[in-house]
Amino acid sequence: MKHLGRRFLGFLGMVALLLAGHSCGQREESPAETLTAQGLLAPVEIMTDPWGVSHIYASNQHDLFFAQGYNAARDRLFQFEIWRRMATGTLSEVFGKRFLEQDKGARLLRLRVDIEEEMAHYHPQGREIIRAFVEGVNAYVDRALSRPEELPMEFRLLGIEPGPWTPEVVVSRHNGLFRNAGLEVELAQAVAKAGSEAVKEFAYFDPPDPELTAPEGIDLAVIKEEILGLYRASRRRPRFLPRDVVDPEARSQEPDPEARGAAAEWPLEFLSTAARQRELERGSNNWAITPERSSTGAAFLANDPHRSLQAPSLRYFVHLNAPGWNVIGGGEPALPGVSIGHNEHGAWGLTIFSVDQEDLYVYETHPEDPLRYRYGQGWEEMRVEEEVVPVKGQESRRVELKFTRHGPVLFEDPQNRRAYALRAAWLEKGTAPYLASLRMGQAKSWQEFRQACSYFLTPSENMLWADREGNIGWQATGITPRRPNWNGLLPVPGDGRYEWDGYLPVLDLPHDSNPSSGFLATANENNLPEGYRPLVGWRWAEPFRRQRLEEVLSGSQKLGLEQMRDLQLDYLSIPARQLTPLLLEAAGDSPSQADQSTPNWQRALEALKDWDYRMTADSQAAAVYALFERDLRARLAKSLYPELIKELGPPNLFQTLRWVTEPHPDLGANPVGARDRLLLSALSQALRELAKRMGDDFSQWRYGSPDLHHVQIAHPLSKALRRDLAEQFNHGVLPRGGSRHTVNMTTGNDNQTSGATFRIIADLSDWDASLATNSPGQSGDPSSPHYGDLFLPWANGEYFPLLFSRSQVEDRSQSKLLLTPRE
Repeated sequence: MKHLGRRFLGFLGMVALLLAGHSCGQREESPAETLTAQGLLAPVEIMTDPWGVSHIYASNQHDLFFAQGYNAARDRLFQFEIWRRMATGTLSEVFGKRFLEQDKGARLLRLRVDIEEEMAHYHPQGREIIRAFVEGVNAYVDRALSRPEELPMEFRLLGIEPGPWTPEVVVSRHNGLFRNAGLEVELAQAVAKAGSEAVKEFAYFDPPDPELTAPEGIDLAVIKEEILGLYRASRRRPRFLPRDVVDPEARSQEPDPEARGAAAEWPLEFLSTAARQRELERGSNNWAITPERSSTGAAFLANDPHRSLQAPSLRYFVHLNAPGWNVIGGGEPALPGVSIGHNEHGAWGLTIFSVDQEDLYVYETHPEDPLRYRYGQGWEEMRVEEEVVPVKGQESRRVELKFTRHGPVLFEDPQNRRAYALRAAWLEKGTAPYLASLRMGQAKSWQEFRQACSYFLTPSENMLWADREGNIGWQATGITPRRPNWNGLLPVPGDGRYEWDGYLPVLDLPHDSNPSSGFLATANENNLPEGYRPLVGWRWAEPFRRQRLEEVLSGSQKLGLEQMRDLQLDYLSIPARQLTPLLLEAAGDSPSQADQSTPNWQRALEALKDWDYRMTADSQAAAVYALFERDLRARLAKSLYPELIKELGPPNLFQTLRWVTEPHPDLGANPVGARDRLLLSALSQALRELAKRMGDDFSQWRYGSPDLHHVQIAHPLSKALRRDLAEQFNHGVLPRGGSRHTVNMTTGNDNQTSGATFRIIADLSDWDASLATNSPGQSGDPSSPHYGDLFLPWANGEYFPLLFSRSQVEDRSQSKLLLTPRE
């Protein structure tokens, strides 16, 4: 490992070059352009501001959403094509047999409802809006196909073309955040191995003592991860291989993963530990303050949803303006409307509210006919659908899709005469993720917004609202099954003893408005009111981000735009504030010769004593603490519950703090002494690891180092490309601060894989003063100046203005496009 001094100076030099490129290296966009599009009723004006946000002005609703679809496809065409193929289960058609399981999973979990009723759920004119959006997407696809030389680079490298969209693609469920079939399998395996009491002690449940006894007829020992193979595969984001690239000169020269065996071709990143880690990192923050708490005399609303970091970015800002519509904000680009943002009357944002919307049903199958399964006192027959999946370079494959009365059959175990089906609330009508935001885009008051929330069924969310009348409100949303006789944490028999009793009305979920505190805030924590029933979920985010929000928002200072921004970027770690004094006390009370002989031991203790508990990128103490915390969690798990690590991963930090603040009795005859030895051993290991990564010179250590906490966003095609080409698609490396437990959440692994790249701060005193981020950029085309222009400002904690008034948009517009009807 190179000495960090040289490495870090080189790192800073690269940052300086990127900064210079950001300020002066972009090509200018054409100031004006006119295009024709078949299907428009009247001209539409699209103005793009310097940050790549399109402001769309139309004279009617149809043209507004037509233009939204057209323009989003224009910016994100390759992303749209992969979305379409994931939704329709047609990846094998162009990339070959390794996607066959993914395609089968997508087809198995495809929505099967009346499409007309489905579209009507999301808005009174939902059919018209979705169809107009699809028409716009297809209009741009047709244009792109007529000019293949203008297709984004990915199409040419892969030798593919974009295909046509349908409303079924828009309402697909493949992009949803759902739970908790995966947890049921993990808990089943853990309980079978270690018993329910150990699992309840090790895992983080809230409330803390759920029933984890296997129902009669369920053998937890035979429940394996393979049960979820199709389920996991259906949501797997494609990663491309060198052989997918049609030009041999453009391919990476790294060994093809398939040469190392089929299992290596698709690393099992979707299996339990990694899948659970991603689920835990899908956090978010939002808050709203009343005019009484505001320095402007008007409300504020802030939201920073935490999702996986992607190239191109997951979300996309747009401004929609037509009669009846004036809404700005962001959402997934392949959906019409705005899922987070504001209109002229109010602003809204969301965070995950952890409702359990899935159950795994286990069936006894007939000894002579595996298509029959026991139900009640008799046997029922599975429904079977056959589909043909085209496969590149081979004959098409015929696949059988099977269904029970509860849902799609994920797995069959003929040896044990068992079949497993998924009952998913998200396969009901009206559960397409985020689409009910169409109703929110026209809400004029808290009452209208709350009514719109009643249509928002997935993902389950904490929706916050703030309006120009000074009202703020919180409504939990989501389709919520009623389970009259079990808690949903373990698989149950599918023989009729465990049936849902309908769904809880959305407006019966927790809600509040205009609280005396003057603020509302959520951060995925358990925010169910005391005594609330039914218990809609058992697994929530640890409470640290919510605690920090409350600390700041409940202070005596009035809060303005600057304080809203500072809070979104806040790096203070409450767990560090609790753990560090324990470590320093242990080091002072029980110094050992071994510990003191560790290089940089005293310097590390001095840095921790002077530390403000902020996980900033330039902090030495944060570097020490981060690796100390990581090692401590692993040591505690190994000491207390080694048999559960494989099934449930390392304990979360909430459990870790509980076990060290009141030392766990199983640590030994002297729990306090054993706890202190663990703390000191973890610090010693952290210092050895830091020296290995960054050299022995403590003054050169930094938390935000390329050897420690950084961000690099890789395009899914980059591993398949020659290095110089791949660099055109990827972003980073850049330093990062924060952790999984800071408001500015940046995950606990070395490379930040999820967090808030999309942010909004809505200033209800002046919409044009509102701020936003969207990293790495608005465009999905690597040749566009807006592909990566927001990456470095985001990494540096900078925002751009979210312009709203027509005058501001016109004054600062970078380019203009006039879409006109084709004669």
